[in-house]
Amino acid sequence: MIVSFFDQFASPVFLGVPLIAIAIALPWVLYPTPSSRWVNNRLTTTQEWLINRFTNQLMLPLNTGGHKWALLLTSLMIFLITTNMLGLLPYTFTPTTQLSLNLGFAVPLWLATVIIGMRNQPTVALGHLLPEGTPILLIPVLIIIETISLFMRPLALGVRLTANLTAGHLLIQLIATAVFVLLPMMPMVAILTAALLFMLTLLEVAVAMIQAYVFVLLLSLYLQENV
Repeated sequence: MIVSFFDQFASPVFLGVPLIAIAIALPWVLYPTPSSRWVNNRLTTTQEWLINRFTNQLMLPLNTGGHKWALLLTSLMIFLITTNMLGLLPYTFTPTTQLSLNLGFAVPLWLATVIIGMRNQPTVALGHLLPEGTPILLIPVLIIIETISLFMRPLALGVRLTANLTAGHLLIQLIATAVFVLLPMMPMVAILTAALLFMLTLLEVAVAMIQAYVFVLLLSLYLQENV
């Protein structure tokens, strides 16, 4: 029984062909493409308004040099939200529950922000490793601690997203299993458990959106330190 709970996180394979590529490419198919007409329909207009609002909010604390990342960060945000939301549907696979995929997003983008900081302002970038006014005896220790903290950032990004989504999916499956088991024996308890499952599902919808936003927001904060 315990093994079957974790089977939902295994990458699906059909005739020996991994289907994770289809799961990654599917979110982009669901969004309508902008047209060249002056007046769009309500769906496209709402989509453009939400994207513009998010991009403005994300780029607000960044200077002009950081605005080059607007398209990349906004696209990543849309992808993560859509993938997380689709993973809440029954009999679907959530690619963002795979730590390898999340680290594949986090490590290159974090490394790019560090390289930009080292190239454009090396003194300021290295200055983050040693706070001003540090006693001389603590300088070596603090440099080691801050360096470790710096290299832990991409790992924290990937693990945070993976752990939150994995825990939510496991809770939903456990409570749904409890509903089916309790229904023939204790119908009233099963109904109350189903109500709890409904509220948990709503919570997971919020978590799916919030975690995608936090992932991109932290990347923008790392970028802000280096531009």
